[in-house]
Amino acid sequence: MRVLVTGGAGFVGSHVVDHLIAEGHEVRVLDLLYPAAHDGLPPYLRGEVDYRWGSVGDRRTVLAAVDGIDAVSHQAAMVGLGVDFGDVPDYVMHNDVGTAVLLAALHERRFTGRVVLASSMVVYGEGRYRCRAHGVIRPEPRDAVRLAQGEWDHPCPECGVRLEPVPVPEHAPVDPRSVYAATKLHQEHLCSAYGREHGAPVTALRYHNVYGPRMPRDTPYAGVAAIFRSAIEAGRPPRVFEDGHQRRDFVHVDDVARANAVALSIEPPVTGAVNVASGVPHTILELAYALTAGKPEAPPPQVVGGFRSGDVRHVFAATERAREALGFTAAVPFERGMRGFADAALRVRSEVERQPGAADLTATGYERPASSR
Repeated sequence: MRVLVTGGAGFVGSHVVDHLIAEGHEVRVLDLLYPAAHDGLPPYLRGEVDYRWGSVGDRRTVLAAVDGIDAVSHQAAMVGLGVDFGDVPDYVMHNDVGTAVLLAALHERRFTGRVVLASSMVVYGEGRYRCRAHGVIRPEPRDAVRLAQGEWDHPCPECGVRLEPVPVPEHAPVDPRSVYAATKLHQEHLCSAYGREHGAPVTALRYHNVYGPRMPRDTPYAGVAAIFRSAIEAGRPPRVFEDGHQRRDFVHVDDVARANAVALSIEPPVTGAVNVASGVPHTILELAYALTAGKPEAPPPQVVGGFRSGDVRHVFAATERAREALGFTAAVPFERGMRGFADAALRVRSEVERQPGAADLTATGYERPASSR
């Protein structure tokens, strides 16, 4: 099978490439090498892969990239909470417009193969909550006054008792609460529309908190695990917001890549949303301590209070659909994965020379806003 992996030089995408190559597939990569995440060609590029340097937002580049392919693994996206709302044009251009251009190119090529989309748990907004007296509750966004007073958890709107977080299934209502989340949900909707019109199987893998080797360092567009790792490497303590008891599901990148490979090949195809997670939630404070464990020189985590706009309190996955539909269960336990990640290389500038034409990688077919990095 010939698979196009957009964003295939990035964190998750490069691991997807590794799994597909190991399974004997022919792989083509389209990647912008976006400066906020890359500083040159990464050292883990593979000689047997057909790399195309350019943007999913550029029609000519994408038309050439999709020619003759059998399946698409769409990983290319701008991720994370970013710096502030001023990032919105970049998020929409890279994620929404880029996906639209990709799908238009597939339409022009009359493509009916599989599309596996890298989606995210951020589309849920808050996770799922239950009150012992009133059942499942869908909480409103947290009140700024309560947050300023250090009251982090959601109360039941009926009785005021603190709600209990429970795993969120794929059928839970979506409620994106950040620009990034809104673009990921729009990607799902665009891909689903393409699938319905063309009879193409579309799987949206909703990644929970992915961590592992090749994460970019020192960027607001990385996940919390990479931000903590970067701080530790720099001799700074990981700074933990709120009380550190926010619960997330941390899933190793190798498991995420394996889920992608399964979704691209399993028969019959699995359509719709699927959570990709470990199934075992941990707190942000547990993450920070896991990354400093066994490192006597590392400063201990600091719980600093405060909160980030757009952050939710708890969100972790129900994993039954991944197990039943894909036959997927995460294999890397939290403790072992974090031990490896604590010493794994984060993505830095490669000594490999840029390929011809690579100096112009930001030529994407649209005018980038002046505030872009």
